[in-house]
Amino acid sequence: MLTIEITSFSFKKGYPEDKSGNGGGFVFDCRALPNPGRYEEYKQVNGTQQVVQDFFKPYKECDVFLSNIINITSPSIEKYIERDFTHLMINFGCTGGQHRSVYFAEKTAEYIKEHYPVKVVVNHREQNIYKEL
Repeated sequence: MLTIEITSFSFKKGYPEDKSGNGGGFVFDCRALPNPGRYEEYKQVNGTQQVVQDFFKPYKECDVFLSNIINITSPSIEKYIERDFTHLMINFGCTGGQHRSVYFAEKTAEYIKEHYPVKVVVNHREQNIYKEL
């Protein structure tokens, strides 16, 4: 079965390591998107929390970004399943690895789990959150 490892991270702390030996996968840079981390009320929360998710809702560019991620990754996921590959990484980086990268990792994981018969592992590296869906 294909395992898709989705990681959020801070560019300041380097790219996520590919422990599978396959040599990586996708890396998406979220730093051009609106940053809730610039506002005091978001400093102690992260992209898994509803208040941060609500922050992104009025920004159309966030919807476009997520749609583009799905359009870019879906053909690879389908081909990996077809070819019986076992591992694919999808990584999201931002400045601190707390808001934007976490949010887009979560939304991508939800979409993939809903649409494909795969194991999804989410690792919010800077938040010390690891979960299997």
